Amino acid sequence: MPRFEIGDTVPNFQLPATTGEFDLYQALEASENGVVVYFYPKASTPGCTTEACDFRDSLQSLKSAGYTVVGVSPDKLPALEKFLTNQELNFALASDETRSLMENWGAYGEKQNYGKTVVGVIRSTVIVGKDKQVLHALYNVKAKGHVARIRKLLGID
Repeated sequence: MPRFEIGDTVPNFQLPATTGEFDLYQALEASENGVVVYFYPKASTPGCTTEACDFRDSLQSLKSAGYTVVGVSPDKLPALEKFLTNQELNFALASDETRSLMENWGAYGEKQNYGKTVVGVIRSTVIVGKDKQVLHALYNVKAKGHVARIRKLLGID
């Protein structure tokens, strides 16, 4: 399974999102410093809600530092819209129903779940700079404390 390394150039992607179609390269063009693309397994589940709410609560500082945030899951758009509304999320959620983006970005494949090997979404974050190069690629992250780690990596805290 391919995984990004710091300095890799990422390909563009477009996905249906809660804000209309999300286009990575357009988001990079509109951002000051880059885009935080985070992958999560399922909207409205406990861990994914914790992570999304952490991004929501940190969004102003991430925006002030020049970053846009997008969350990507295999959920259908109606489930994402409900999640966004229920949690009062303030950033786009994108739908990768085919999981093709996740597979190409190393965020879908074999993982350990309660000691068993399963195939599924690997909670991951790729931070892409304005130049379309990977600033940080984090795989198999824990939902709790993940956004704080990102803030530290980006020098926000």
